[in-house]
Amino acid sequence: MAKKVRKKEVDRQLLETLYQLEKEWKQIQSIVRRSIEPTMHGQMEVALAEAKYMFLLREARVRKLSAHLR
Repeated sequence: MAKKVRKKEVDRQLLETLYQLEKEWKQIQSIVRRSIEPTMHGQMEVALAEAKYMFLLREARVRKLSAHLR
């Protein structure tokens, strides 16, 4: 029983983090797109945020998570 409760808690935290990273990635991407001359650092920040998001998205797919748990 405790294992199932822990899995649900981990899944909930994963979804919360996933939504937070998606928001962060899109916000950074928007800032860089609006920049007249985007810096290399800004482009690296976008790539890093995207990589974090994609990693967690793959993990959510492996766990067969649904947004309905939100």
